[in-house]
Amino acid sequence: MARLIIVTGPTGVGKTTYSLSLSKEIGAVRFSIDPWMQNLFSKDMTSLDYAWMIERVNRCYVQIWQVSEQILKLDGNVVLDLGFTTREQRGHFIALAKELGPEPEVHYLSAPKDVRKKRVEKRNVEKDPSVYSFEVTDFMFNFMEPKYEIPDEQELANGRVVNA
Repeated sequence: MARLIIVTGPTGVGKTTYSLSLSKEIGAVRFSIDPWMQNLFSKDMTSLDYAWMIERVNRCYVQIWQVSEQILKLDGNVVLDLGFTTREQRGHFIALAKELGPEPEVHYLSAPKDVRKKRVEKRNVEKDPSVYSFEVTDFMFNFMEPKYEIPDEQELANGRVVNA
């Protein structure tokens, strides 16, 4: 039976590292929003405009889902590392998956803000291009922090909480 896993958590919690490990463990195709946004839109971004960015994120979501759907129909596993900042974003993919058949799993990664901030600082220094697509500045970290919506019990009914 195909599995669709939605990985979510605030900035710097380790979503990409977790997703890479999980996709190897279960033999899944992993999609990460960061390289899509970096490759397709970073040269066009002149300022940190949330509405501009989210509109392009949503475009990527459409393309990623089209490929994910094909994989799931072939009984393949998919891990989505798409940020999923809001319940609405997660709910959209949960609904798409349920229409298709697999019961989606939400994996919520949690860590204290100070730990996440140190991880971001470390990753910015290391700049490992095989894992991270761009530097997360202090401004970006602080900008996104209040926008993240923690999953509720209903979202996590078929998922798990990971203390990262």
